[in-house]
Amino acid sequence: MSDDKFERHRQPWKPDEIQKLNLLAKKGMPLKAIAKALTRSEESTKDRAKADGLTIAKLR
Repeated sequence: MSDDKFERHRQPWKPDEIQKLNLLAKKGMPLKAIAKALTRSEESTKDRAKADGLTIAKLR
């Protein structure tokens, strides 16, 4: 197994991350891009956006 494994499992959301999520979602960025910008999984990002009542743009 590789030692440079993604070690960010189940980290609590920080206020600056939530602010960035809100900003990127309002700009209309797709889920994949937002998750990458926040270095979080798409699932985690989607769940947090749903909890905050945000809508994330769907890729067409």
